[in-house]
Amino acid sequence: MATTDFHLSGVYAPVHDELTEFDLPVTGALPPELVGWYLRNGPNPRESSAHWFNGDGMVHGIRLENGRAAWYRNRWVRTESFGKSEHPMYNADGTRNLHNSVANTHVVNHAGRTLALVESSLPYEITTDLETVGAYDFDGELADSMTAHPKICPTTGELHFFGYGSITTPHVSYYRADAAGKLVVKQPIDVPGLTMMHDFALTADHVVFYDLPVVFDKTSVGKGMPFQWDASYGARLGVLRRDRPEAGVRWIEIDPCYVFHTLNAFDAPDGRIVVQVMRYDHLWWAGHADPASSLWRWTIDPAAGTVTEEQLDDMPGEFPRVDDRFAGSDVRFGHMTSVDHNLVRRYDLHANTTTEHHFGEGHIPGEAVFVPAEHGEGWLLTYVYDTAEDRSDLVVLDAGNVAAAPVATVHLPQRVPFGFHGNWLPEG
Repeated sequence: MATTDFHLSGVYAPVHDELTEFDLPVTGALPPELVGWYLRNGPNPRESSAHWFNGDGMVHGIRLENGRAAWYRNRWVRTESFGKSEHPMYNADGTRNLHNSVANTHVVNHAGRTLALVESSLPYEITTDLETVGAYDFDGELADSMTAHPKICPTTGELHFFGYGSITTPHVSYYRADAAGKLVVKQPIDVPGLTMMHDFALTADHVVFYDLPVVFDKTSVGKGMPFQWDASYGARLGVLRRDRPEAGVRWIEIDPCYVFHTLNAFDAPDGRIVVQVMRYDHLWWAGHADPASSLWRWTIDPAAGTVTEEQLDDMPGEFPRVDDRFAGSDVRFGHMTSVDHNLVRRYDLHANTTTEHHFGEGHIPGEAVFVPAEHGEGWLLTYVYDTAEDRSDLVVLDAGNVAAAPVATVHLPQRVPFGFHGNWLPEG
């Protein structure tokens, strides 16, 4: 895998100052019921990094209240390894140093805690003012890394997640915390190798794991991401029943591919399981250019032990999101961002139609987070980088009419580097 420095320039280039600015200028009108914090995480290396995924985590946050953009802040997540010249990945006894973290991938809130996540370590708790509290291990119950893409069940309030990367077996383990944050399920998952398992899927009745052929490659250590495509590894989906996790996973083979992100998944009335993902034909395959991902549907038939695979769209994109209040059910609408085309695309998954918002040439959107409205559908929030002006805005779109002009644009005091994931944290 060749390394480049694209992630240190242009829209990706890190910012060096931690700012706090109040009463930000707004074009348009912020909906007054937007009261809370929009927090988004991403890599922001203090000096350099061998790969985009390795930069120090920085959270960019905006506080909205009563039709005002009350403040903007950006803060590095100050993990125990932040700023240290030496931060070993392993302890003296050979176990992983789970406090060693860049905490740069996601921000989620569960059971009253806001967690900055990266899949190689423990979560780090932060405040809504973006101050770092410290590593969080579920009161000593978690001795494993935590995926950056946990799923919160909107019905039970449970937090579902997994950890991967242990050199010894099991290489992957599944965990569940109840609505109060107590870890209640720990279940080993049998995979044959050290795969890079970035995301998974959750339905009302099932958990679906992706065992795909991007695997640990020790020759790549220190040269960027220590993973490579292994055409001999194979690919499969693993189905686990939520009501009987101790029964283990049933694996079903699929065509080789890679998936970073799930749009949604649900249980169909006929017993099948539908999973919607942004799928790559391959990733990090030596001698091959990395393709773009696009929206696909996997339909799993547990009774027959088969998976039907279908491409739903050919538009390149990433960072898919739905209304999280209905995640795990047959959600009608989903959204993804196409950086190549400077747009956010909205999918009507029942009618098989799309609409989109074009931000214009040189205006690059990030992940669009859905925020529900008290009346009507809701809004999409995304940071947008203006390449000509070298600055960023927070843009608020009407989710029910994404093609329309923005509802509001909050003008930020500095550029927000292109990053990964975030969430809207409503007050109360």
